[in-house]
Amino acid sequence: MGKATGFIEYEARERTYKAPRERITNYKEFTVPLSDKQLAIQGARCMDCGIPYCHNGCPVNNIIPDWNDFVYHNNFKEALEVLHSTNNFPEFTGRICPAPCQESCTLNIDDQPVTIKTIECAIIDKGWEENWVTPHITKRKTNKMVAVVGSGPAGMAAAQQLARAGHDVTLFERNKKIGGLLRYGIPDFKMEKHLIDRRQLQMEQEGVTIRTGIEVGKNISKDEIIETFDAVILSGGSEAPRDLIVPGRELDGVHFAMDFLTQQNRRVSGENINQIREITAKNKHVIVIGGGDTGSDCVGTSFRQGAKTVTQLEIMPQPPEKENKALTWPNWPMKLRTSTSHEEGANRDFSVTTKKFTGSNSLVNKMEIVKVDWKTGSNGKMEMNELETTSDNIPADLVLLAMGFVHPIHDGILNDLSIELDNRGNVKANTDNYKTSIDKVFVAGDMRRGQSLVVWAIREGRQCARSVDKFLMGETNLPN
Repeated sequence: MGKATGFIEYEARERTYKAPRERITNYKEFTVPLSDKQLAIQGARCMDCGIPYCHNGCPVNNIIPDWNDFVYHNNFKEALEVLHSTNNFPEFTGRICPAPCQESCTLNIDDQPVTIKTIECAIIDKGWEENWVTPHITKRKTNKMVAVVGSGPAGMAAAQQLARAGHDVTLFERNKKIGGLLRYGIPDFKMEKHLIDRRQLQMEQEGVTIRTGIEVGKNISKDEIIETFDAVILSGGSEAPRDLIVPGRELDGVHFAMDFLTQQNRRVSGENINQIREITAKNKHVIVIGGGDTGSDCVGTSFRQGAKTVTQLEIMPQPPEKENKALTWPNWPMKLRTSTSHEEGANRDFSVTTKKFTGSNSLVNKMEIVKVDWKTGSNGKMEMNELETTSDNIPADLVLLAMGFVHPIHDGILNDLSIELDNRGNVKANTDNYKTSIDKVFVAGDMRRGQSLVVWAIREGRQCARSVDKFLMGETNLPN
């Protein structure tokens, strides 16, 4: 804990942001961090709550009260050691995790939680500034070879943990650079990509061999992977997007959100996209279908590209602005969340479904929408009914489908292996050992659990690494 009376003496304070007018002119991060003195005050607010629900709220079980106390006493180096003991990449989660730990904070009963995410990000950023983040190079070598297929946060975490256990790890990535959707899906204004690059350097120094531009199942066969390595981890993510099958879907200008976001991230990094049909929001009326984080990322990117207007549509009803604490705390609450991208000028509408797209010369320019009403049916499930009198046609020069992902891509290594899938199309495995139906093949992250958070991917990568280490050595000292 911090200071026994800190939560009474000090108000909660988060890091702030640059003004929307300033930040939409570029793709750089726009947070304004707190000073060390301000951070110490926020750390002091961590109370002696008896049961730290933040532990369970955090998927990687960060030891939050401990590093809050260290920050309160200005011991950032010790705070970093505690933070790294459960989380390989806190600079990722400190920027893009929605912070379920903070929602679970005991002080959130009063809407004044400890600003955990702000403190976490400050700890790791100071660690890099002070050169405290160094490679963990093990002298013990096992002579066991492990392939990790997919370099998102799950694959990165698994590879790093196994290298630190002394195994020879090769991380395969089909793209030019590692990071998965961290690099190609999340905009730079939320997380700049040099953060991934410096972790890549650390991992390489720790002994991880990184092979980019290699698609397993295409550039290298599944037989070669199975025969060459003592264990294989599949961590390719959940990348098959949910489609919207309505008349006019084939029109140019209707795209999956990730195609749009990936292009912009490649532009920012200087990668060549000449062979890809360019998607841009400049001077267009942009419609984003889907109310989640991916949709929000499309909103912010569209403003930076110079869109005329940006509207985000959600088929579900608008959630309440404030949750009922007695019913939800310490669990993740369903409530209206306004992102920094929304604050940049987006229009938002709820309980809206799309009927069709129309256009001219094969280009979309309008879409027909209708409001819907949600009621509980006789089977106890929510049922949707269209309100025909609310039908409307709205301008739509660019439509971005951000309705989530259904499962991993099956073509390629999964089909080649004839691996068993669950009823949702994900690779079937449990969280006891992360083993698939194929001998010595394991799975972690979204490819196993479905579309989820970066922090869950890191957790699964770490736990899967522990299981692989035990499989190879008969025992393991890697943490959960």
